[in-house]
Parts: sequence; C-alpha cells; structure tokens
Amino acid sequence: MVKHTRYENKKVLVLGLALSGFHAAKLLHELGAMVTVNDSKELADNPDAQELIASGIRVISGYHPVDLLDESFAYIIKNPGIPYSNKMVQRALALNIPIFTEVELAYEIMAASLIAITGSNGKTTTTTMVHEILKRNRKKGVAHKAGNIGIPASTIAKEAPAEDDIIMELSSFQLMGIDTYHPEIAVITNIGSSHLDYHGTREAYVEAKWRITMNQTAEDYLVLNWDQEELRELSKTAAAQIVPFSRIEVVEQGAYVLEEWLYFKGEKIMPVDAIGVPGSHNVENALAAIAVAKLKGADNESITEALRAFGGVKHRIQYVTEVAGRVFYNDSKSTNITAAQTALNSFPDKSIVYLAGGLDRGNSFDELIPAMKNVHTIIVFGETKERLSDAAEKAGIPTIIETETITTAVPLALDNSQEGDVILLSPACASWDQYKNFEIRGDAFIDAVHALKHEQEEG
Repeated sequence: MVKHTRYENKKVLVLGLALSGFHAAKLLHELGAMVTVNDSKELADNPDAQELIASGIRVISGYHPVDLLDESFAYIIKNPGIPYSNKMVQRALALNIPIFTEVELAYEIMAASLIAITGSNGKTTTTTMVHEILKRNRKKGVAHKAGNIGIPASTIAKEAPAEDDIIMELSSFQLMGIDTYHPEIAVITNIGSSHLDYHGTREAYVEAKWRITMNQTAEDYLVLNWDQEELRELSKTAAAQIVPFSRIEVVEQGAYVLEEWLYFKGEKIMPVDAIGVPGSHNVENALAAIAVAKLKGADNESITEALRAFGGVKHRIQYVTEVAGRVFYNDSKSTNITAAQTALNSFPDKSIVYLAGGLDRGNSFDELIPAMKNVHTIIVFGETKERLSDAAEKAGIPTIIETETITTAVPLALDNSQEGDVILLSPACASWDQYKNFEIRGDAFIDAVHALKHEQEEG
C-alpha cells in the first residue's frame, strides 16, 4: 500500500455503508482521517456498523441529516448507488465538497498496475476473462479482480504489491466519483443506453463512461469496441494509444476475427469455437480480453487455455444444467432490453423457450421483437408480464404463458419444450418487483432447475 496524506487529520464523510462504504471507512481511519459514516438505514443491529463504532468511527444511521454537512467535511466518499439528486449530495455540491467513490480511494493507495474495464454489457465477463488469463503462468506477482464485480477495490489495493495486476470492473456510477484515477490499460466493451433514471440523459451516461480515460496519457492504452461508430468518434478525443477490437472487420492494430480465428495485430491466437461460452457478444469479450492480455505480455498458450476453460460468469448467460435433453441458461443479470437481445442472439441455431419479466418501468418491449425470432414459447412473470405478452404476440410467438414467479415458470418451461431446446432466463427487467437483486432472482432459477432435475431423475 502506498501511504497517502490527502486524508490525514481531515474530516471525511462516508455516505452509505454497504460493502464499499465499510471498507472505505476502515481505510480512511487507517490513513488518519476523522471519519463519519451516514446511512439512511437503521444500523443498530448491523455488525459492520458496530465494528466501525468499536474502532472509534462515528456512525449516524436511520436518516440523512443535511445539517451534518455544516461540520466542514473536507471530502465525501459516496456509495455509487446513491444518486446525485440525493439531498445530502446536492447540499455537498452546493458547498463545493469533493465527492469521490471508493475506487478513487483505492487508486490513491495502489502500488499494483491497474487495468480498468467498463461498458454497458460484458464488463464482468471481460474482467473475469482477463483475470483468468493473467493469473496463468506468471513469472512474478499475482492477478486480482476487484471493483463492481463484488470485491471492494480498497481491500485489494491495500495488499497488492507493485508486481501485481489489479483488473477492476467499473460502473458508470463509480466513474462519476473519480479524480486522479489513472489506469495503465482501460477498456470500454460497448456503450448502450442504461441507467438513464440515474444519469438523466444518455449524453450524461456516455460522459460518465468516458471518464475511464480522462487521466490517461500517450503512454497508456485504451481498448475500444471498433464496431461501434460512437466509440470510434470518441476515440479522437483520447490521449491514450487506441487499441481497437472488432468482430466484423480486420483492425490491424488490435484484435479481430478472420476466417473463424481470433487474431491480435496479425498474430493468430486461437479458434473462435474454442471459446468456452456461446454467443457473438462473448467473441467480442474475448477479443477485448486478448487485447489486454497481449499488451501485458501474456503468451498465446495462457490465453487459449484460459478462454477454452472459461465457463462464464454466474447470472450472465450461465450454463446451469441439462434436464431431459433441454439445456437451461441463467441470464438473471439481464436487467434491460439490450442485455436480453444479446442473450437471445447467443443461440442462433437453437429453438428457445424464453423466460422474462420483472420491474415495470413503463417501457414497451417492441425493441425485443427481432431478437425473439427463434422463440417458440415465452413464459412471463412479474409486473411486466402483460407488456411482454403484447410484444410476444406482435412477434408471432405461438405459445405465450403468464405465471407468477420464476419458480412456477421453470416446470412450465419443461412442459412446453422439446428435446434440444434452450430454456433461457433473460428477464430484460430489473428484479425489484419480486426479488431484492438479480443474484437472488438467478439463484431462485438455479434452485428451481435443480429441483426439477431431481424430480426427473427420481421419476
């Protein structure tokens, strides 16, 4: 860990506890800050809050007292999920208090090399692919993954020495709160239209994503999806060296597909069909990972071994199991139409039974219709089941079934499928109408599938 004096003897407010807030508060305390934690939830029975209190950190919970900001805080470390419309955040902005997220704090103490990855879709898979490659056959150091992938960046940054690599997944929320953050290699897998309820406009969302490269110099690298015209245009504003990747054209200075092989700068790396997960989107993720790996000096054997063995990321077009000749996939992470389109297009030669539904944000699902061309049965649940049924009817899907939950949808999927079918959960909606998060929703699907398999095996 690099010792940092920025926060020493300064009053710092950690806004929002959660996992990143807990570790940020501990690190700030270690760096000599006078730390206050504030969370809108009551934390009297929260063990993390009690641990912080026991170490001498002040914790205020149950509400956001705006007048707390009259105490002249030097900095705020904000939970990424708290929107900038929050009254505490608005007051802090009015007082010109710098607002960071935990990844900025982690960067400031980091001795290891930093690879940062963002994008509307594919960032978790790409982060995991890069990690799997870089941890193989290393001569020195260790590869770590951290950030939005569920591992607080500050915990890794504290322990990782200079010879290590940290591969950090970043959300647009986290990128809104960076200042000096400077990756050696940055990756943008793609840019769609997500989290507009948080950012307000698509322009603001794209601007947040582009912040990943704002501190890069001509000595750094920016790996971009060259199949998106928008990213090509944005690349003209970057100081870093551009390393493109493309699934549809040869990009001589980057990673690309040619005659069913993956290449990097003219070098043949591995066959496309050797990638361990299905879908054209995963070809793009693999190309981005290969670009990073080659920039870091990884050999082709390590790349091929890692991507061949790669089984996907939980809740992201995750293979679950086979039941009576039907193959079940869990894509609970699909919380928007773009992600669902990607999942549906991942099985171009298969007949699909499609499970979808969730939180109703008022949008139609007509954009999903072209991607449902291989769907012969759709089973819908949650608040959006009627909207999804309307879209399915327009798509000409012969069998449309409405049910209550994922648990009730799974046996219906088996009953309305044939041997060789793919049964795909890709909700196209957030989970919050019925489940606390997409992980719990995905776990409910996995449990239901395994219960169904057990019933089948028991006869």
